[in-house]
Amino acid sequence: MKIAIVKERRPHETRVAATPETVKKLKALGAEITIEAGAGTVAAYTDQAYSEAGATIVPDAASAIAAGDIVFKIQRPMTTEEGLDELGLLRQGQTLMAPLGALTNKDLVQALASRGVTSFALELIPRITRAQSMDILSSQANLAGYKAVLVAANNYGRIFPQMMTPGGTLAPSRSFIMGVGVAGLQAIATARRLGSVVTATDVRPATKEQVQSLGAKFVAVEDEEFKAAETAGGYAKQMSPEYQAKQAALVADHIKMQDIVITTALIPGR
Repeated sequence: MKIAIVKERRPHETRVAATPETVKKLKALGAEITIEAGAGTVAAYTDQAYSEAGATIVPDAASAIAAGDIVFKIQRPMTTEEGLDELGLLRQGQTLMAPLGALTNKDLVQALASRGVTSFALELIPRITRAQSMDILSSQANLAGYKAVLVAANNYGRIFPQMMTPGGTLAPSRSFIMGVGVAGLQAIATARRLGSVVTATDVRPATKEQVQSLGAKFVAVEDEEFKAAETAGGYAKQMSPEYQAKQAALVADHIKMQDIVITTALIPGR
């Protein structure tokens, strides 16, 4: 099995599809790993570290992909219009494993199929117990919720916690988290750790206890429709226009008193 790893080129992307540690694990399974030079630089992994882990370093993306039967990526392949034509580097018979946004990027899915590339859209891996270690949505959403609060704190321009000084007392910030999935729960926990007064909202009844367990206050229209607002897969159902209007009014009134609002809702295919 030959696996190729390339540098991620989309704006602001600092991740890489393999680390020296995972290269060692793949090598132990009998795989050959080829990595584009500099693929891990922005993630603080040097070419030397990859080489010492057993990977072969090649000068560019074309060389890396040409050497692989399977291509690992963090982001979906780029096209000519987006910069480097990564899609054009893939050949018939190769396997691509990456988050593809397959439900919304239908042209990409069709293009991969027409090239004879077998693609695994990692965001569509079933969220079941035995596939938990492959759940990229949860692992990355956890980081996104954490990072969202840090970005907000940096842009807020004032301190997060209450602070008592000889010159007077500074009031704590107020943070409102909209959507209490994996990202939302981490955002609540992070904002709380920084000393903010946190409130949160979600249309799923099960989230109320989760919000309260993290020391935040739950805000929602808790009527009969609210009590049945969760799918069997754990996602929120689309609510009626009447409920949406009531929730919008409640949220609009609540937001007036907030310093920071973080939205984290994730709807499959949208």
